This record gives sequence, C-alpha cells and structure tokens, in this order.
Amino acid sequence: MTSADLDLPFDYIVVGGGTAGLVVASRLTEDSSVRVLVIEAGADRTADPFVLTPGLVAALYGKDEYDWNFSSPPQPTLNNRCVNQARGRMLGGSSALNFLMLVYPTKGNIDSWAALGNPSWNHEALAPYFRKFATVHEPPQAAKDLLGLKYLNEDLSKGDGPIQVSYSEGYNVTNEAWLKTFTNLGLDAGGDPRDGTTLGAFQNHANIDPATHTRSFAATGYYTPEIAKRPNLVVLTETLVSRVLFSTADGEDAVAAGVEITTKDGEKKQVSAATEVILAAGALQTPQILELSGVGGRDLLEKHGISVVVDNANVGEHVQDHPIVCQSFEVADGVPSADVLRDGNILQALMGMYQSGGGAGPLGESIISVAYTPLVDGSGVVPAETKKALFSEHAATLTTPDAAHIRALAETPNEAVFQYLLFPSQICVPDRPTSMAHYITPVLPENFITIMTIINQPFSRGTVHITSPDVKAAPTWDPRYNSNPLDLELLARGVQFVERLVDPATPFGGVLKGGGKRLPELRGDDLDNAREIVRQRQISVFHVAGSCAMRPRGQGGVVDERLRVYGTRRLRVVDASVFPLEPVGNIQSTVYAVAERAADLIKEDRARV
Repeated sequence: MTSADLDLPFDYIVVGGGTAGLVVASRLTEDSSVRVLVIEAGADRTADPFVLTPGLVAALYGKDEYDWNFSSPPQPTLNNRCVNQARGRMLGGSSALNFLMLVYPTKGNIDSWAALGNPSWNHEALAPYFRKFATVHEPPQAAKDLLGLKYLNEDLSKGDGPIQVSYSEGYNVTNEAWLKTFTNLGLDAGGDPRDGTTLGAFQNHANIDPATHTRSFAATGYYTPEIAKRPNLVVLTETLVSRVLFSTADGEDAVAAGVEITTKDGEKKQVSAATEVILAAGALQTPQILELSGVGGRDLLEKHGISVVVDNANVGEHVQDHPIVCQSFEVADGVPSADVLRDGNILQALMGMYQSGGGAGPLGESIISVAYTPLVDGSGVVPAETKKALFSEHAATLTTPDAAHIRALAETPNEAVFQYLLFPSQICVPDRPTSMAHYITPVLPENFITIMTIINQPFSRGTVHITSPDVKAAPTWDPRYNSNPLDLELLARGVQFVERLVDPATPFGGVLKGGGKRLPELRGDDLDNAREIVRQRQISVFHVAGSCAMRPRGQGGVVDERLRVYGTRRLRVVDASVFPLEPVGNIQSTVYAVAERAADLIKEDRARV
C-alpha cells in the first residue's frame, strides 16, 4: 500500500499485530462493511523457518528482527540479578516465539476476575472462547500408548478455531516417569485440565499443526492468505505508533481520533479512526503508548513534557508475572536430553530429517510436561493447618483485595498454587543475560533435564513505565519479584517438593544419573537452601500481565468491563495488560480467549450505535 492509502477512513485502528491484535482484526473484518488497519512494529515472519520450526525457537531470542528483548533492573531479592523478558517483535507477537504450550487457567482463578469488580468476567463467560480459538486434534497412538491420556474429555475438544492444537509423537521415558511419579504421590490428573478444576500431572497440548509439524500461531491462524486478501483489512508492518491522537472538549472525556505513526521509511503520519482505536501492543508496550499519549500518572507525564489527557496513575502499575525457578539434573546414560543439540552435526541431521520428512523428528515437536499442584513442600501436600499458619504469619502483607482473593484460593485444597514443568534440557542463569537464548543454551558438557517451579498467582506486583517521550526508548519493566516476601516463602517450599520428585526411589529419579550434577549444586531439602536456590535460579516465564488492569477505576483500574480506557471514548485495550489477576498456567490460551471475547464486545457496541 502507499502512504496515500492511509488517508482513507478506517473504522478501527488496531495498534499491535500480535496475538490479541490479529484475533480482533480478523474477527472484525468478517463484516465486509468494517474497515480495519493493523499497525505492527515488526515484520511479517510467517514464512520464516526459524519461526515455523518448533525446535528452532532458540534462534529467535535476542535478535532485533524477532524479539524486543527486555531486561529488568537488578532484582534485590534475586541476588541483584537482572532478568530477561522475551517479547515478540513480528506479526503474531509472542505467539511466534513462545514454547508452544497450551494449558488453561482454573475456574477459581478466572472467577476471581469477577470478584474484583468485573461481574461479567467469570469462568462460565470465558469458557466458550477457550474453545473458539482452537482446533484440537486427536492424540497419536504413540502418545496414548506411552502416556495413557485417559483423563481427556473429548467434549472439551470441540471447535474449529484457527489455532491448530495437537500432541506430539516424540514423548519419551522422561515424560512417562514424570506422570508416574506424580501419580505415586497422589497427584495424577483426575480429569481433563481444560475443565478448570483438575489438579495433578498431565501432558499438555501444543500449538503445533500436526499436518505440517509447524508452529500454529496468531499470524498463521488469524492472518491466513485468504484473510490477508480481504479488501477491508490493511496490515502495516515495520511501523511504530508513537501516540494515540485525541480530540477533547471542555468537561468531556478525551475522544480517540486516530494515531501518529512512523513508517519504516521514517515518514511521520497521522491516521484517523472513525470508530475506535484498539490497543494490543502487549503488557509492556500498551502502557507505554498510553503514557506517550498523555494517559497516565500526572507526575510522570509532566516529568517527560507530555501533556496530560487523562490523569490515571494506575497505567503501568499492578504488573504481574509468573516467577519460575529452574533446577537442572543430569540424566542417566541413554536418557533423552535436548542438550545433544549443542552438537552441530546432530542438529544438522535433525534439520535434514525435518526438511525432507515433512516435519519429522524432534524439531517438529514439543515434549514439555506439566503438573498443577496445591501448596506442597518437602513432605508433600501441605496440611490445611500448616498452610493457614503460613498465610497468617504474612497477614500484614496480604491486605489488598488481590491478596485476599489469592490467599482464599491458595487455602482451598483444590486450587493450583504451583505449576511444575518438565523442560528437556539444561538452564543456565547468568547475572546479566543478553537474551532468553542465554538461559537455554547448554554451557555444561553433560546432558540435563530441568524441573521448573512456578507460582501460579504471585502476590508481588511490578511496574512498567516510560523513561522518555521517544517511542523508540524502551519502557522500564521492573517486575519487583518477591517484593512480597510470601512469594519467596512459597517458591522455597515448591523447591523442597522437587526433592520428592528426584528421589532415586521415584520413577523420575530413575531417569537421572546417580550422583549426577545439579544446577545449582545446592539441595533443596533444607528451607534456607531452598530459599537460596530461588535467589540463584528464578527467572521469568514471560507471562507479563496486568499493567492496564480491568477493574473499577477507584480500585486500580485502567479499563472497564468492556475494556474501554477510563476517561476516554473510542479507546480500548484487548491484550494481557487488562488481566486483573495473573491466569493460572501459561497465559497464551487466556490471551486468545480474552481477545476473542473482546472482538464480540466491540461488535456488540458497534451494533448499538
């Protein structure tokens, strides 16, 4: 398209062509009378083999053409380490560089969104949208034979959505031992994890197209060649949105009238939106755009010479992220580990297999396994009395509405306090990582697998704010991990439980090398040691959310229940920044579901006009 085409009227301008933005644009342009412009800072990488090949994801991290590559300030509770945060910089956003995991939040978790002042956002309301985005394929017989998968409820698999969801054929003895170990500890999946109530170990789906063994993500699902041909959809890549443009009148809300952009050729231009501007730039950059546009805390905006349009200091606050503690264990001889990919000859052979065999082999698979557990420690599931005593000890830090809801959920016996992941290779945790690749590139010659411990609903809150009026200056993301000390205490107990999993007497312990190496070398039996493991080995699992929270304005909100930005008209947010509480599990499924529902809300509001 030419620059002149931007002078034509658009009904909607979607800022960000990532996971949420492409969902909304695709659904809105199902109506041929609605004209939509999507503006994406990155390029179209839908034909890029590094993006499409599941096993080559490490090649994306830290490279400007794929990854915004954020880094936190030194974290005081993590021995002053900095933590890396990968963010997708291309069509499809972070769905183009994640680890392809499809897991789902719990009913209690999503119902807490309603309890925090959003009555229309509960699990029942969102459940249809968790099905709408996906087409779930039958597990291959090899997966059934090895892992059973008898807990699957096929009634939860109905759907013909754009994202292709499947199981792998490459699960191995480590996945089998994982499931058996949790079963022996009384933590097998008693039902389908997608129903919102199940605890225990399970084999998660992955967003991989089983026909091609390629990544299925927002750009391949919601921006297919057929959708791209729609005359009412324009997608502008390699273009930065510097601010939302407002028209205002005395005593009235600011009205979003369009956006100011800088094209890849350096041309500045203003583009108008007749109906709405829709922000979908993600949990780190949506608040950046709002602040650059004059929507944010007055003191911050005036410090950077930005005229205040809406004074709302909640923008960029309330940031949540899943903390993940990574413990790596050397595997026994002959046990599979992805660490073998350090050998260029092996990698080349697997690439040849993948390319010549229609996606065959490990590079076309995802074999991470999962478990949801209640609060556990080195003794197993923590008794109700012990749990209550721990939370009572920290009661002074649990006075916010968020904390009260999280505590209530955590004290119930059937809520997933922790998520455990089985990752197929070693994790290195440098003090100053250069990118996510720094974490997952093998540094030791031995072969490892990693157990990852995650708090599903952390109590700590961070921030993300601009440091300059220039859109090209990245905002500062400060997750403030463990700023609520209870998070550290919970993680330490979760680390203690790992010792139960790796005990030589368990099936999982049986796949590890007797007397083999550990990363870190510390054992987690002792609570003080477990705390130190957290300090040394906690990073992010890139599930940032909550920076423009959906909740009443007087209770920290930036958007209302229909995702409209307070103090404005014709301006909405549809990405993970609106989540009032961090979802349980990997958030990809929730981003898709919320974006699907957002599209319906926008259509409803248009019909009312």
